[in-house]
Amino acid sequence: MNRSKEPIWLMVIRILLGCLFIASSFMKAIDPVGFGVTMNDYFVSFHMGFLHPLALFAAVVAIACEFILGCMLLFRVKVQWAAWGYLIFMTFFFLLTLWLAIAEKLETAGIHYFGVVKDCGCFGDVIEMTNMQTFLKNVGFIIPTLILFFNRKKLSDCRMTELGQWLAVVVFAAISVAFQLYVIHHLPFIGKSDWKKGKDVSVFVAQPAQKDVVFVYRNNATGEKVTLTQDELMNQDEDFYNNNEYVSREDKIIKEAVKAKIDGFNMLDESGADHAPDYFATDREGEVYILYVHDLSEANEKGMQKVLTLAKDCQEKGIDFVGITNSSEEEIAAFVEKYGLEFPLYHNPINPVTGPFMVRDAMRSNPGIMLLDKGIVKDKWAWRDIPATAVQM
Repeated sequence: MNRSKEPIWLMVIRILLGCLFIASSFMKAIDPVGFGVTMNDYFVSFHMGFLHPLALFAAVVAIACEFILGCMLLFRVKVQWAAWGYLIFMTFFFLLTLWLAIAEKLETAGIHYFGVVKDCGCFGDVIEMTNMQTFLKNVGFIIPTLILFFNRKKLSDCRMTELGQWLAVVVFAAISVAFQLYVIHHLPFIGKSDWKKGKDVSVFVAQPAQKDVVFVYRNNATGEKVTLTQDELMNQDEDFYNNNEYVSREDKIIKEAVKAKIDGFNMLDESGADHAPDYFATDREGEVYILYVHDLSEANEKGMQKVLTLAKDCQEKGIDFVGITNSSEEEIAAFVEKYGLEFPLYHNPINPVTGPFMVRDAMRSNPGIMLLDKGIVKDKWAWRDIPATAVQM
């Protein structure tokens, strides 16, 4: 075993690269489902959509590998293996992001459409980067990776037996996988999601202008005009009508229309009417439970049984309970019949390639429940954690 003293400059590179991989893996591990979505986007972009069922598994494995390599390098566990791992890892992503940066430029110039993924997901949703920024980042990281690799003989393993080091690798893997499985089962508990607990999500729903009808009258003696609402007009006595002449009826805007932060989130019924402004309004009276099922064909059946129990309790307590999905109207009809749903299940139509995938972003569980009050997310539950009774905040 090589016990030569490690140069300080090489130690600095080793520690920085180790910390970089650990931090990067953690940023993705706090939302592995989200990284799984990114993996699926890659599959679709490279015409490998048939790998869709493996997207989440691939995400968990990639995150775990990154964490394991980071820990191996940082703690000098099987450091020669780690150096090879870093070289393979960084070379692959260097070439991938090079292609993505070039392809995106060609798309922007209108030369050819490749359907490239716009955000590589290298740091999850914590740090969003363009493909060019990601490529330049990898240029900066592959240089110390190459320095580390070509000087790997100067690196020595920690003072552990061969078996002890491999057991350490297993522990690193177990930590990463266990953490990810917990998040997958119970939703991300940290991160910068726009739909997390405490967020005002009313900004994602366009609110139409609120109008009131007013009546204009002119005083017969002075010619002065007076404007009255319908309620005010009903309270006038006979003298008012004798002394004033009707002029016109007008629509008065009492609250300006509000544009959505991102277009595309709506809750359409069978007639095409959008109910999202009703449930997401900031002046709405009463809480509302919203079921999110981005894909009805993949909805967990055990989860749906919990949904039905909660929906029944809400109905008995007079609390609104509704659902939303990206699935087609035909799938909605079949789903409603299958589970005997007694609450409205609204349709959010999207482009299956470009989105926006706001139902999927809002809830990382399929199905999942969100509790809203005046447009504020009061609580969220993955299907495993859905309460049996309504929790009134």
